[in-house]
Amino acid sequence: MKVCTDACVLGAYADVGTGGRVLDIGTGTGLLALMAAQRNTMAEIDAVEVDEAAFGQASENVIASPFAERVSVIHQRIQEFYLIPKEGLYDRILTNPPFYTNNLRSPDAAVNRALHTDELPFSELIEAVVRLMKPDGQWWVLLPPYETEKLTELAQNLGLKPVKRLFLKHNRQKPIFRVITGFSFGGSQTIDETLAIYETNPQNPPGGNGSRETYTAEFRALLRDFYLIF
Repeated sequence: MKVCTDACVLGAYADVGTGGRVLDIGTGTGLLALMAAQRNTMAEIDAVEVDEAAFGQASENVIASPFAERVSVIHQRIQEFYLIPKEGLYDRILTNPPFYTNNLRSPDAAVNRALHTDELPFSELIEAVVRLMKPDGQWWVLLPPYETEKLTELAQNLGLKPVKRLFLKHNRQKPIFRVITGFSFGGSQTIDETLAIYETNPQNPPGGNGSRETYTAEFRALLRDFYLIF
């Protein structure tokens, strides 16, 4: 699966700490693991991926990066990964999980694994987080609004509370299309923020050759360390 804008926002916005151990569940191309490695220069990072082709691509990306010594890519289902004894629990966990349930399937099995919850239902994802995260750790997850509500309800049943949420909009006039939520054990107050990705570019009038949309100042500030075009 290729890199998408909302996943980049997750990688730039989530609190990845200042050291310790970070886990990326379903790393795909390795995006979140590599962004965490760039932001947290002392962290040891495990990136778990079940799809063989994605695992290979993530491995190549990590090897080609400056962070190869601190990022380990693991080809395994997270439901099996958490059963193996670890050196320690994780300070931060990042997840951009599949969320489609009853939608039409793609003929591509890899696409279905990446987008549909069959192989990683929310209940099993939350169980993995509960087993793998430190008592004072944080879990950051990206989902659409409806799926965020479903996951939050399940997470709260196991003691995980939302402490921070970022509501993503394509522009300020559009509805929320994604929510980034930070969970911790026993959190009591939730801080809510909103980020619009695009805004109208007044220098390009309707009918002109240039795009009428440009990135907002807030989006540019958040992604400045990762987007070469800024």
